[in-house]
Amino acid sequence: MQLLSTLLFLCFVLVFPQQKPDPYAHASLLNYYQTAAKDEEIAQKFVNLMNKYQGKDPLKLGYKAVSHAIMAKHVWSPYAKIKYLRQSSQFFEDAVAIDNQDPEVRFLRFSIENSIPRYLNMSSHLEDDKKVFMSAILKHPKSGISSETVKIMRDYLLRKDLLTEQEQQQVAKLNL
Repeated sequence: MQLLSTLLFLCFVLVFPQQKPDPYAHASLLNYYQTAAKDEEIAQKFVNLMNKYQGKDPLKLGYKAVSHAIMAKHVWSPYAKIKYLRQSSQFFEDAVAIDNQDPEVRFLRFSIENSIPRYLNMSSHLEDDKKVFMSAILKHPKSGISSETVKIMRDYLLRKDLLTEQEQQQVAKLNL
């Protein structure tokens, strides 16, 4: 009987090997988005991970752009800051070129561009991006965006006071 259980266990392990978690899973990327700005070590891990990503998924490219923008916050050199921001901008352009209606990509770019000092002239998409993601989150849950993502968007928008009074009321009423 002991032998039979051992054989069954070995068959199970060999037939169903342990799969490694996807480092680019949406939940993981959301976690980096929320924590990397506050912690340079996490930001470095995030940018290192995203630099390895070579695919063409617009959302993952959006997070790649975010990782570079966040690194701009943590580096000291003005040259390095601008370099990271330009790389971020290019990754956002690539992501939007693939899918210009992805509300999460548009929100990510909005949140980054909103944080960039205006004198750098790197915040030219704010209004267009806001239209795309606001339209989607106001349709939640029919928009296809996860409740967790919409909650993050809502909290960011209300905390930063980036909405008109009417938009604030609509976003505050979202059923999450």
